Amino acid sequence: MTSKPANTFCHRTRREFLWEAGGGFTGVALAGLLAGDHFFAAQPQATPAPTANPLAPRQPHFAPRAKSVIFLFMYGGPSQVDTFDYKPTLYGLDGRTIQVRTFGRGGHRNQGRVVGPKWRFRQYGQCGKWVSDLFPNLASCVDDIAFLHSMTADSPIHGSAMLQMNSGKILSGSPCIGSWLNYGLGTVNQNLPGFCVMLDPTGGPISGAKNWSSGYMPASYQGVILRSAGQPILDLQRPRGMSEAMQRRLLDSLNQYNKDHQAPRADNSNLAARIASYELAFRMQTHATEAVDLSQETAATKEMYGVNNRRTEDFGRRCLLARRLVERGVRFIQLYSGGAHNDDNWDAHGDLVRNHTYHAGRTDQPIAALLKDLKQRGLLDETLVVWGGEFGRQPTAEYANGTGRDHNAYGFTMWLAGGGIKGGVSVGETDELGSAAVSDRFHVKHLHATILQLMGIDPMRLTFFYGGLDQRLVGVEGAEPIRQVMA
Repeated sequence: MTSKPANTFCHRTRREFLWEAGGGFTGVALAGLLAGDHFFAAQPQATPAPTANPLAPRQPHFAPRAKSVIFLFMYGGPSQVDTFDYKPTLYGLDGRTIQVRTFGRGGHRNQGRVVGPKWRFRQYGQCGKWVSDLFPNLASCVDDIAFLHSMTADSPIHGSAMLQMNSGKILSGSPCIGSWLNYGLGTVNQNLPGFCVMLDPTGGPISGAKNWSSGYMPASYQGVILRSAGQPILDLQRPRGMSEAMQRRLLDSLNQYNKDHQAPRADNSNLAARIASYELAFRMQTHATEAVDLSQETAATKEMYGVNNRRTEDFGRRCLLARRLVERGVRFIQLYSGGAHNDDNWDAHGDLVRNHTYHAGRTDQPIAALLKDLKQRGLLDETLVVWGGEFGRQPTAEYANGTGRDHNAYGFTMWLAGGGIKGGVSVGETDELGSAAVSDRFHVKHLHATILQLMGIDPMRLTFFYGGLDQRLVGVEGAEPIRQVMA
């Protein structure tokens, strides 16, 4: 039997050696590139342990500029050229048919009859911002507001556009931004929901509860409907015949069972979430009633919000309640202006003047009061206020007659104020007709990234593993915050 020579310890040519070693070097380079894209970054918040409270406060990625968000959702799509996007050219084109590309409920068109703005614009504040006569009260706050005039979305249809504005996706099944914030940060107040939704008295929006759903996340993170009058939260009553003491003993028994079965199984994790939900419901039976008790507010405060005026009473109560919720540590509050269909919301397909006069008249004073009240209480610096709808409206008429405008996702206006926002600025532009964004075009996901960033969360690191992917609010491709509006 012949033995190998002592100096022949491997059968490798120089080419094979360099090929194998080179593969290792390129792997190191690839790892560096992936790390730069946060590929190996740890989850911002681990999925809560089976015995943990899923809504317990958690540390942000970095120091936040805002602690809470109030999203004023103008359901139906306000017309940007009749509110905050001043287009003087349109006045002279009123009634003329021009070449302009549009895409709305009526489909794709290449021309249309111009509907000139129906309100005059005036300049306000030190920044000299042009604001429509629709918003005389809000106009006094422009130095605290950053206007985004170049927002874009993927759909000109209400249902899918609303889902995208709330969840980042045009299809249902994904968590909404309030759910993402509660998942990433938890909530300070353990006696109230971390994500509250207040609907218009005419009803909910077209996509319903999908707009405040937790999607593939546990139900602990979903939005809770809060009413500004009557019973604040439905279905909180104890079962008939159950006393408070009996309810407390039941919750103690459930908690003990969970402690005795702490194996890290999915069913135990779900049980922990359900127990946390029962605990929250138990505490809310008392604390929710106190939170909506506006009798604690002064007469001057109620007057400022328009609570004593029939026209502004409903939205005024909800704006005042939003301030009270922020004071109590609620993380995300969403108020809907408009509900149901057609002229019950901002969806002005027929008579633009009647529609926008009604909805602006109901919201102008309360929103201005909210900004001023937050500011005078020292809360505006830590509360991010967002205003806007799911899209805007076209500068041309939808029908042969009338002033109605079709949907417009090519370019519309939203604004932000408060925590971390640079006031008195306008970012982005639409063309001279207001039909499409032409500079600094921002997508809905850029707005979401901005909100997360201001709340102390890295938009790329906030993930939830589902369907074999690390899901993100801003999508797998990600999005940069809109830094032009950040102080």
